[in-house]
Amino acid sequence: MNYLFYLFLLFFTQVALCTPVVNVYVWGGEIPKKLVKAFEAETGINVNFSTYDSNETMYAKLKASNNSIYDVVLPSGYFVERMVRQGMLEKLDFSQLNNRINIDPQFTNNDYDPGNHYSVPLIWGTTGIFFNQNKIKSPPSKWQQLWDKRWREQVMLLDDSREVFAIALMSLGYNPNDNDPSHIEAAFNHLLELAPNIKLFSNDGIQSIIIDEDANLGSAWNGDALKAHAENSAINFVYPEDGFVIWVDCLAIPKNPPHLKEALSFINFMLNAQNSAQIALIEGHAITNAPAQALLPDDIRNNPMIYPSAEILKRGYFQRDLGEDTLKLYNQYWQQLKLAF
Repeated sequence: MNYLFYLFLLFFTQVALCTPVVNVYVWGGEIPKKLVKAFEAETGINVNFSTYDSNETMYAKLKASNNSIYDVVLPSGYFVERMVRQGMLEKLDFSQLNNRINIDPQFTNNDYDPGNHYSVPLIWGTTGIFFNQNKIKSPPSKWQQLWDKRWREQVMLLDDSREVFAIALMSLGYNPNDNDPSHIEAAFNHLLELAPNIKLFSNDGIQSIIIDEDANLGSAWNGDALKAHAENSAINFVYPEDGFVIWVDCLAIPKNPPHLKEALSFINFMLNAQNSAQIALIEGHAITNAPAQALLPDDIRNNPMIYPSAEILKRGYFQRDLGEDTLKLYNQYWQQLKLAF
């Protein structure tokens, strides 16, 4: 009996060892589980799927190990720039990514990874001002107007130092990628003046907070505002006149991955037009895939909340890496701001 059990165990172990796998570590809520299952069914590759809630968490995990256990990650563009500079990403084999041709040209000519040699943009979005039109009759049209005393203890801000400092910098007339220490200090002091108006910082459960009207005004990613609007039609979204941040999340491969071939297969699958369209339909994000956009219903494809016009996009700034010294300065001021709040 023990001998038979041993033979069965040996057989299944050998089968398991022969089954290809790919270890995927991405932002939560960006790649639908349904699409992961479809990839497994089509390719026979098992996906070990795990998620993170910040670029910093992903970056720290990869830095903590000399040998990556992950095959695919999904850093934001400015973290791609940082990781490339530190030699943390594998150069992509374009011959294995025939679906790259689907990427909209406006996302292939970027400064954070020129030529997309280390990353492929998957989804994108913006940060703007959300408001509940049943509660807020004269909403702000600029970030600077959030400092108005009438918003005392009403403003929700994203729990993200780069996003919050970007608001302050743009409201002062600076570029959100500014790394001048004196400008960052000015932004910090400006944020201290905003503190009485801040109700909460949040990254988790933003949609629920907005839908349930626990906050009726503040900063939000446009994808979350769109989902909230679907549940509560009073929710609206403004692209501030004094500028806004554009973010791009990109599929990339950590240096020396354990399953390089499978990683490239996973990325290429996600760049398929039909599959990319599913990301937009299920998760609500704007996608970088041009033919996939053409597959979307008119009420999504033509919705300015998720796909702003070219004229509006002129006011946007793509996030860039600021360097280690500037990030340390941000962290220092961020902790002080949280204590003041």
